[in-house]
Formats: sequence, structure tokens, C-alpha cells
Amino acid sequence: MVNELVLASGSPRRQELLKQMGISYSVRITGLDESKITNSDPKKLVEELARLKGENISLQEGQVVLSADTVVSYKDQILTKPTNAKEALTMLSNLNGNTHVVYTGVMIRSKSQASLFSVATEVEFWDMSNVDLKDYVDSGEWKDKAGGYGIQSIGAFLVREIRGDYYNVVGLPLSLVLRQLKEFSIYPSFPKEKVSEEEK
Repeated sequence: MVNELVLASGSPRRQELLKQMGISYSVRITGLDESKITNSDPKKLVEELARLKGENISLQEGQVVLSADTVVSYKDQILTKPTNAKEALTMLSNLNGNTHVVYTGVMIRSKSQASLFSVATEVEFWDMSNVDLKDYVDSGEWKDKAGGYGIQSIGAFLVREIRGDYYNVVGLPLSLVLRQLKEFSIYPSFPKEKVSEEEK
């Protein structure tokens, strides 16, 4: 039996990644007040947030919930989503020319089983000019993104190198998530190549 996936996230990046893999899902937003959850360890923080988001969703038989949370860690500071342009510029100025770590925690849960894990990816920024950073912030792309940038779009020009899972930086460690979803009878659906009569 194939189960039904419920994504406990309003993130358009996570939704797009699942669509790319041909995975059908419905979206339910948890309404969890993340600001009340604090932990100085970024790995433990993202796992705790992912767990709470997942446990906040009531499930029917045959449903599986996928929840996730992403933060940026730099010099023992945890950077979440900036609330305004000034805060975004401060974050990016701190990350500028340096290496930070992106952590994503993931919870996959059904009525009978659960899997909780996290993935870390190192990201090194180029040493950008203040003008470049200000121009990026003015684009508005920093909104709703941990650390104030989006690696999958304009923010790619900030990044010199990554070490680890690229998709983890986008918001979901896709390869590991897909492997775990199979344990819950959720499978990707890849398109079939159209083969002409001559190729058969």
C-alpha cells in the first residue's frame, strides 16, 4: 500500500523539491511558535523543531507527515530567518568571506513509526563588496530564508564552495529524505521516456 504524504511546511523550496521527484503531497501548516524553542546546539535545535512540527500534525491511518527546519550556524551563533532588510544585511556581512554551516532537521512520522535526523553542509562565501551585499538585500530574496540568502537563485553568486548536500542548503536533504520515505511506503514517480517505434 502506498501511503499519503503530508508536508508540514509552507516553504515553497521544499514543496518544489518534492514536486521535482514526482511525489504527491498535501500541505498543512503547524502554527508552531518557533521563537519559543531555544537551544544553543544547532543540530539539536533543528531536530527539536522538526519533531515538534511533525508531532503537531494529527494523522489518519495511511498518512505520513514530513516536517523540517533549517538554520545557519556561524561562530557559535544560530542564524534563523531575518525579520527585516537591516538584519539580513548584518547576517550576510558576518558570513561574508567566511565559512558557515547549514543544518536541516527532518522528521518523518506515521501512526506506527518515526524517523528523526539532521544533515549539515558547510558553505563558504566569497569576500563580496558592501555594494554587492546591499544590492542583494535590495532584491528582497533574503525574505523567509535562514541566514538571509537563497543558494538556488540570485544568492548563488555569494557562494564560493559547498561541502556536503546542496539540497540541504535549499531546505531539504533530498537524497536522504527519499531513502527514508521509502521506509514509509512513499516513493518518487519518475517520468517515463517516450520511445519511438524505431528505438524499440
